[in-house]
Amino acid sequence: MVEKIRSNSRGLDTPREARKRILPRLRPNPDRFGSGTENIARFMGTPQFLFYMTVFVALWLTWNTVAPANLRFDSAALGFTALTLMLSLQASYAAPLLLLAQNRQDDRDRVSMREDRHRAERNLSDTEYLTREIAELRIALREVATRDYVRSELRSILEELLETTDGQELTLQKRKPRKPSDSTVALPKVQSAGRKPVR
Repeated sequence: MVEKIRSNSRGLDTPREARKRILPRLRPNPDRFGSGTENIARFMGTPQFLFYMTVFVALWLTWNTVAPANLRFDSAALGFTALTLMLSLQASYAAPLLLLAQNRQDDRDRVSMREDRHRAERNLSDTEYLTREIAELRIALREVATRDYVRSELRSILEELLETTDGQELTLQKRKPRKPSDSTVALPKVQSAGRKPVR
């Protein structure tokens, strides 16, 4: 009996056979459908929609109240049943359209929040890097000799030199030009291209 059940039942790894459908499966483009629902929902939230809806209801009520009895299509005695059904139908479609538009807006907000978070993290890391670099520059600038420091050192050296001469005036001797040595005279002259050798 158990073997018979096992042979008839298929495992979880076996895919289920697809049922034959009478009508083809409707697969609208979600982006195009979503943008269309957003446009409708955006229009339903405007003063123009409220104005058009008010004009439509006023015309409906006026026609079914003032027009001859044989031309009326909605009975005032029954409380304008057709108008109530039309408004209920409009409201039943408006609610899902608004929910679809709200879901798309939530998705966009979530994506923008994620991008803002990544941008804030990048800005924080860039700021920390720049702070470290500025701190390193400050530390390096402490060791660099400034103009005032160099001047004070030169003054102190000059004062030391003046003290060592015991008040005698210092004169700088002009150096005599050096005569070429024997080793430099013995080197041959290099001829440049295109010139005749000098004899």
